[in-house]
Amino acid sequence: MAISTAVPLGAIARVVGIKTEFIVTNVGGLINLPQRVALIGQGASASTYDLTKRQITSAVEAGTLYGFGSPIHLAALQLLPANGDGVGSIPVTVYPLEDAGSGVAAAGEMATVGTATKAGAFTITINGIFSGQFVIEVGDTLTEVDPKIISAVNGVLDTPMIASAGTGVVDMTAKWAGVSSNELNIVVTGPDDTGMTFGLTQPTGGLLNPSIQPALDQVGDVWETMFLNCLDVADTTALDALETFGEGRWGALTRKPMVAFTGHGLTSPTAILAVTDLRKTDRVNSLLANPGSVNLPFVSAAGELVGIVRTANNKPANDYGRQVAKYIAPGPDGDQWNYAQRDQLVKGGASTVEVRDGEVNVSDTVTMYRPDGDPNPAYRFVKDIVKLQNIIFNLDLIFNTASWDGAPLIPDDQPTINRDAKKPKNAVSAMSVLAQNLGLAALISDVPYTLANTVAEIDSQNPNRLNSVFPVKLSGNVNINSIDLNFGFFFGTSAVIN
Repeated sequence: MAISTAVPLGAIARVVGIKTEFIVTNVGGLINLPQRVALIGQGASASTYDLTKRQITSAVEAGTLYGFGSPIHLAALQLLPANGDGVGSIPVTVYPLEDAGSGVAAAGEMATVGTATKAGAFTITINGIFSGQFVIEVGDTLTEVDPKIISAVNGVLDTPMIASAGTGVVDMTAKWAGVSSNELNIVVTGPDDTGMTFGLTQPTGGLLNPSIQPALDQVGDVWETMFLNCLDVADTTALDALETFGEGRWGALTRKPMVAFTGHGLTSPTAILAVTDLRKTDRVNSLLANPGSVNLPFVSAAGELVGIVRTANNKPANDYGRQVAKYIAPGPDGDQWNYAQRDQLVKGGASTVEVRDGEVNVSDTVTMYRPDGDPNPAYRFVKDIVKLQNIIFNLDLIFNTASWDGAPLIPDDQPTINRDAKKPKNAVSAMSVLAQNLGLAALISDVPYTLANTVAEIDSQNPNRLNSVFPVKLSGNVNINSIDLNFGFFFGTSAVIN
């Protein structure tokens, strides 16, 4: 028998009391885990900005806060483009880094050679980002042309380099310091019959990336599900820090697992596997590739992450194949991998892409996790980690609540009139409903197995402890479709003549 508490139990005088209270009626109902993007990157060296984490809603906001053409801004152009075709309402939180104290920005040069005999228009492209055009006139020399180059480069806020007057050359300096700035590449396009040429010294000399630990220290008890690391793939210190942080997020008391993505443009599977072979138990870091692309690696990774995080948010049971990264440039056809190479890379812990109709398509998205001797690594595919994220999230919604916290705990066969009391079978019932819903959402397979093996019991040593087991089999995905096509020929039948 339930006892109402609308009127205090000690009251005597007649009265009608009606207490209105919200109760959860869909215990075990499935709710998708809201995905979040944590953007870890540097602002522009020339900008002054707060190092406290901050949610942004547009690339313009990122540029205004952290400097246009900075890694944070360039990544935000993919995640939050002006046309809205990015991650949409999925939160993007910036964890800003400042240049290392002794960091050095990569620098290059552009040398104007000759005297113009014919007018022409030229464009400078830096990792796929176009400057304004500059026009040379007949008779121009470097004296007239170099200021035009400087104006063309600096006149476009998105460009990742700053142009300035050098001694007989235009100096080109990265907008941020560190090894990652060595990925910058300058291209000049224009007519070749003007009598004037441009000599390029590509950016080099970038030194000392900042530590990402101060950014990770700010995350706190927020479930940031997917991290974008804007440092270079060779920065093993950053990868180590992300792995250590991510392992902690798998802890039973933290229960907020995440995946960290780092971009690269490497084309050689051997070079890529040289990175992953050193991290065979790393279930946190994932490499996102765009082989041979002119884009900065973290820009490519941001472009690919858009489709990955949107799918994980809206369709967590799905894999990410054929998610199109619309606004990044694929590398040359000759740099793309064939099936044997993609299979080698996935088995080796590296994600892959395919180029279709000139667009980069996400293919297999994996972590580097592949312990020796394990044919089916549990944490290989990111999509499986996302499924586990959703299961953990929904278990937390059930049991990390006021109705369970501190409730009286009694055996299954004991009668009670205390509506707050909990029994082991109540936990089994809630988990069973969740299992049914996980199966309906195709996040798990073999629901009868889960139902038959879900158990809960009061601990034999501690009467204040409820022990439960909720075993699930994650669903698979159609990543390989093997079809045998059998064919033959039709032969006419012989006519019988009587």
